[in-house]
Amino acid sequence: MDTLNRVLNVFGFRKICVSLSIFIASFSYAQNKVNPRVVTDVLPISSSEYMSKNKDMAILGQALFFDKELSGNRNISCATCHSPMAATSDGLSINLGEGAIGLSVARSAGTYPPKITDPLERGQRNAPALFDRGATDFTTLMHDGRIAGDGKGGFVSPAGNELPQGFDHLLEVSSIFAFTENQEMLGQAGENDMADAAAMYKSNFTPVWIKVVERIKAQAGYHTLINKAFPELKGNLNDFGIVHVGKSIAQYQVSSFSSSEDNPFDRYLKGDKDAISKQAIRGYKVFTEKGQCSQCHNGPFLSDQKFHAIGIPQIGPGFGGVGINGREDFGREGETKDIGDRYKFRTPPLRNVAITGPWGHDGAYKTLEGIVKHHLSPKSSLFTYDISQATLPSRYDLDQIDFVVTKNSATTMAIGRAITLDPIRLSSSEVVDLMAFLHALTDPKHLDLRSAIPAGVPSGLPLAD
Repeated sequence: MDTLNRVLNVFGFRKICVSLSIFIASFSYAQNKVNPRVVTDVLPISSSEYMSKNKDMAILGQALFFDKELSGNRNISCATCHSPMAATSDGLSINLGEGAIGLSVARSAGTYPPKITDPLERGQRNAPALFDRGATDFTTLMHDGRIAGDGKGGFVSPAGNELPQGFDHLLEVSSIFAFTENQEMLGQAGENDMADAAAMYKSNFTPVWIKVVERIKAQAGYHTLINKAFPELKGNLNDFGIVHVGKSIAQYQVSSFSSSEDNPFDRYLKGDKDAISKQAIRGYKVFTEKGQCSQCHNGPFLSDQKFHAIGIPQIGPGFGGVGINGREDFGREGETKDIGDRYKFRTPPLRNVAITGPWGHDGAYKTLEGIVKHHLSPKSSLFTYDISQATLPSRYDLDQIDFVVTKNSATTMAIGRAITLDPIRLSSSEVVDLMAFLHALTDPKHLDLRSAIPAGVPSGLPLAD
């Protein structure tokens, strides 16, 4: 059977069958909306799902991921908002990037009135967890899918034509964009050479990436790591560029945060009925049948990779400077420019979902049960949203504007009209069973990620604030 599965994977039959089953499920639901029967197309993970791994690139990538030298003001790293100590996110509804101090829920938003070194604003959306993002199953990344394959072997990204050639995977592409965001890692013009270059050339991409690479090569401790990771450079550091940076950081992520084929849920899918609890098994039945969850959460990573409007309350500054006071988030519309995509966000994968809160594209729900119940009655949940469910480090001026959109009735009504989910009635015991299943999706090896943290980085900058 294993040999047959490998053959099927090679020829792509497995994914064709998956796509066909999804189509059949969708057609059946459309024909019989009163009593839908969802095809159970949740699949076990296979190591063939992931991009190939390179140990030496991963070692270099680990250093780059944790080194604050790569940020404009040398005060934040990728790991600050995607910490192994916080399940590869930061535990906040919306991240606090440049200027903040500390880690996760203990991160300080700075003083009020803010000093010049304090954050100017929160990030736009919840910092997504990084589990399994090196899998080839992912066709888009980011909540709005702004990084995606173009169908021709290339990639769509915010950089447009400035994105250099040489990337092979979405994760490699996505790994170089935090450097270019003023609020996340870049800082403001007048503060550092990277932000000044962006302002001078009126682009946050190529000029910033050039500066990032210059900073890396200026640290002698990186030279040996680069030469081992990329022997084809033959020691010529002049040929080391931002593509190598993206490849290395992606290798660190895929080597450290990929699910094991031997985790309990996958053993259950392969026939070991004792691998998860009886309660979780009942919850799995709710998930795939009465709860209708697997209509969107399917495949090995429990995501259809598509975009849906499910009415998550909007908190924080939004994305793109649109709508009410420039603080709404139009979601997928920002990429497609199609108003029919307004308030749609990508279906999140559910592997390790129990440890990756807060939940929602803006972290509106601090509990897993909260986001589950939102799915069951989205309009009611939207219209009765309690802002105490958000996890946001307090600062007086930020507190005054975090819920501007949330409290705007017109926007709330608009988000409600866009919802495509119908209410679903589950008994309290079915909800408890469903929660047990979602907890069963946690890979035990991801509960302790201390081994993914280096002892230090080549720049010598501290890992902690």
